Amino acid sequence: MKKILMLLLIVSAFVFPSAVLAQDNTNPPSETVGLKTYQNYDFVPGDKILFEDNFADDQDGEFPAHWELKGGQAILNKVPTGGEGFFLTDGNYAVVTPRMKTPNYLAEPFTVEYDFFAANEGSSGLITDFKTKTEGEEVPVYISFSEANVTPVGMNAITKGSAGQDWTENFRNKWHHIAIACKNHQMKVYIDQNRILVIPDTHADFVNLVFEGIGETDHPIIFKNIRIALGGQMNMIGKKFTEAKIVTHGINFDIDKAGIKPESMGTLNMIVQVMKDNPDIKFEVDGHTDNSGTPAHNLALSQQRANAVKDQLVKMGVDASRLTAKGLGDTKPVDNNATLEGKANNRRVEFVKI
Repeated sequence: MKKILMLLLIVSAFVFPSAVLAQDNTNPPSETVGLKTYQNYDFVPGDKILFEDNFADDQDGEFPAHWELKGGQAILNKVPTGGEGFFLTDGNYAVVTPRMKTPNYLAEPFTVEYDFFAANEGSSGLITDFKTKTEGEEVPVYISFSEANVTPVGMNAITKGSAGQDWTENFRNKWHHIAIACKNHQMKVYIDQNRILVIPDTHADFVNLVFEGIGETDHPIIFKNIRIALGGQMNMIGKKFTEAKIVTHGINFDIDKAGIKPESMGTLNMIVQVMKDNPDIKFEVDGHTDNSGTPAHNLALSQQRANAVKDQLVKMGVDASRLTAKGLGDTKPVDNNATLEGKANNRRVEFVKI
């Protein structure tokens, strides 16, 4: 008989009363949350992007082109208070999955990120369902963002985690950044700036994932800005740096802007620590874009972003004399700009040793 492993991570509507509503947070968290809030964030995303979708190429009211519908109903639509997201609306059960070239694309270490809109009432919550291979059979491991308390439920082997920091703040009716990292069978789960769960050993080999839940027309499950990447949690802290450069995909910006998103602090903290551990190192901060805009526009934007990263590192204690900034626009692609994941890999910040 197939074994079922279940990790159920549940977010409370009772801890966060819906009567106390947050301000309009339907834009990404950078609009309302400052970098200081994320000052202790330690999540570092993978450096090889397998899938990324912000729905920029899709039309409102349609099913997104880079996804597959496995069950129920789902549609790209406007969030009631503004912004755009992927809605799961079926009254029974809706299941969607990224459209990938191969069915089994995950391999540790890997990271998963997305923004999740915690609806006011009615929704069952978004489930991130990781499929695994155990003795030739697919076995699901669930992480659900829904109601009640933060509680892992399932086999003892995978529920030895800790809820971590106190993150009991107003939760409903706003966007939250979700980040999941898995390395050496250890899983870490973050909501916004807080690491809320650590599973020391999942006893599972993950191969792919789906998103699912019981949404309703009036109370849909909504998410966006999905990114799946291999690698992550770079093991550079406390070591002598001997490489020519560090390539990062964890320093993110709003579309066509130079404002740094707060979830970038995990990568920025890592760079600061590397420079503390190696006091003689100097870096050129190189900004890179994809080819979505004109070459002149991309060059200017990449320079603004490189300057923003340099300035932020100086604010975090790095001596300005150890940093320079250079924008390279779309002139140095590392992947094919014809695909979403290729564009995502080309959007990066490199720290080149000088």
